[in-house]
Amino acid sequence: MILVYINSSNGISKASFETVTYGKKLGEVVVITNGNASSNSLNTLGEYGASKVLVDRSVDGEDAQQLTKLVAWAAQEIGAHTVIFSHDLTGKAVAPRLSVRWKAGLVSGAIALPDGSGAISVNVFSGKAIGKVQVQSSNKIISLLPNSIQPEKTGSPCTVNEITANIGSGKIRVISTKKPEGEIPLPEAELVVSAGRGLKGPENWGIVEDLAKSINAATACSRPVADIGWRPHHEHVGQTGVAIRPNLYIAIGISGAIQHLAGVNGSKVIVVINTDPEAPFFKAADYGVIGDAFEVVPRLTAAIKKFRAN
Repeated sequence: MILVYINSSNGISKASFETVTYGKKLGEVVVITNGNASSNSLNTLGEYGASKVLVDRSVDGEDAQQLTKLVAWAAQEIGAHTVIFSHDLTGKAVAPRLSVRWKAGLVSGAIALPDGSGAISVNVFSGKAIGKVQVQSSNKIISLLPNSIQPEKTGSPCTVNEITANIGSGKIRVISTKKPEGEIPLPEAELVVSAGRGLKGPENWGIVEDLAKSINAATACSRPVADIGWRPHHEHVGQTGVAIRPNLYIAIGISGAIQHLAGVNGSKVIVVINTDPEAPFFKAADYGVIGDAFEVVPRLTAAIKKFRAN
């Protein structure tokens, strides 16, 4: 039996469908969740392979220790041998705690299903290489790196059971929450348009946003841009910012420092636009355009809009 944890406090995310799809490829899936998502939203998880959903609305999801107790309770309740998380902030906080409590091996940041020997691929050395991790314990915990597997609809809506695990109240009280702005959360974005100091100032960001809107992409930036206040810090991608794995990453006016590359080199396709032919980013790019962003980007946006209009 496979137990998948999702946090539905802010609705059902793409990462939730990914983890359920991943779990279904390993066996029968039961989902444990908390939060205020409606039953009509939660039962759609059945379309991706969940046989049922257990939801405890008394758990708010802010206390990692309380969540660990909830997931451990659910694992024992259904007799699970494998627990799967999304490799997000919650997964990073809860999975290691559950590993200790459950005496189970943990694969952190999986990017693929187990191979024939049971080994699971993970990124190592900031994504410069792929390692193989094999769990020897009878119980296993896997956290799945977002955008590593395509969600697949294989079933129909499932039953949603309201439960109370009686695990006690949380010890953490959240006074206020500031959520990132933007229509598409960066960790879930399949298309990302990013820019750096080559844009010369925040007043020029309109060409980046226009390109992003033309392909329904999220916007991002390099660390220097966030540090000097041109863009909000939640848009900063890289080793010290948000690590992303979109299907397409367009980098405009970014030189490609190793710290930036470490957070984006899991992208399926990388397109670089830069005036400097010696920019390090070109070595990691699938496609490169040597040219002035203020000329290339508007023309690219216009071409995309024309193509989509036909």
